[in-house]
Amino acid sequence: MTEVNLRGSPAKFSIPKITSNVWKIWRRNADVFTKTLSVNFLPSMLEPIIYLIAFGFGLGGFIPEINGLPYINFIAPALVAISLLNGVFFECTYSTFVRMYYQKTFDAQVATPISIEEVAAGEILWGATRGTINSTIVLIVVGISSLFINQPIFTTYTFILIPLIMFFGGLMIASIALCFTAIAPYIDFFNYPFFLFITPMLFLSGTFFPISTLPQPAQGIALVTLPLTHIVNLTRGAITGATETIFGLTTQTLIPLAIIWIIIIAIIFFIISINLMKKRLIR
Repeated sequence: MTEVNLRGSPAKFSIPKITSNVWKIWRRNADVFTKTLSVNFLPSMLEPIIYLIAFGFGLGGFIPEINGLPYINFIAPALVAISLLNGVFFECTYSTFVRMYYQKTFDAQVATPISIEEVAAGEILWGATRGTINSTIVLIVVGISSLFINQPIFTTYTFILIPLIMFFGGLMIASIALCFTAIAPYIDFFNYPFFLFITPMLFLSGTFFPISTLPQPAQGIALVTLPLTHIVNLTRGAITGATETIFGLTTQTLIPLAIIWIIIIAIIFFIISINLMKKRLIR
C-alpha cells in the first residue's frame, strides 16, 4: 500500500491546515478531465435521458401525479441529485484510489511543497466540482426535455441555484467518500459502500417515490442518516418551489434543515477524511 514517510512520526488527529496549494491539486485533476472530456461527457448526458424515458415517461404513464406534481416533475429534481451522488462518489473512491495506489500520484505530489492535507482537500474539492458538472449536464438535459413535452418542469426561477446546491452537497458527499477511500485495503472494497450506502440512498431518499409513504420511523431515519435526502429536498424545492411533508415537517422547515445538515456533515467529514488520509499515508 502507498505510504509516505513524512517527518518520521505517525499522523495525529488535527484541524487540517489548508493553503492555496489545494487549487494545484484541483487544477491537475481538471486538466486530466478535460483531456478525456469526450469519454466523460457522453455517459453524463445519456444517463439522465435513459432515466427520463424509463421513469419519467414510461412509469410516469401509470402515475398521474405525486403530491400534486406530474410524476416527471417529481422525478426530474431527483435525477439531478442522483447524478451528483454518482459522480462525486465514484470520483472520490475509485478514481482517487487509482491515483493514490496504482498511479502513485500522491507520492509525487507530496514530494513537492504540497502537504498530504492539501492533496486530500484538493481531491474533495475536485470531487465536488466533478459532481457539479455532472448534475449541471443533467439539469440542462431535463430543461431541453421539457421543450418536447406539454409540461414545464422548471416552475420557479430558483432553479438557477442548483449548481450552488450541487457544489456544497458535493463537498459533503466527497468528504464521506474519501473516508471510505482512506480505509480501503484494496479497490474491490468499494463494493461495500456502494451496496450498503449508495444503493439505499438511491431508493429511500425521496427519489422515485415520496418518503412520506414510508412509516414515520423510516422517514426519521432517512432524514438523519441519508445525505441524499437533503440534497433531493433542496433540489426539488429549487425546481418546483415546494417539497413533500416528511416526518411532519413542511417545506418551510425542511429547506433550512437541509442547508444546516449539509453544512454540519460536510465540515465534520471533511476533517475526518483528511485525518484518515494522513493516518494512512504518513508512516
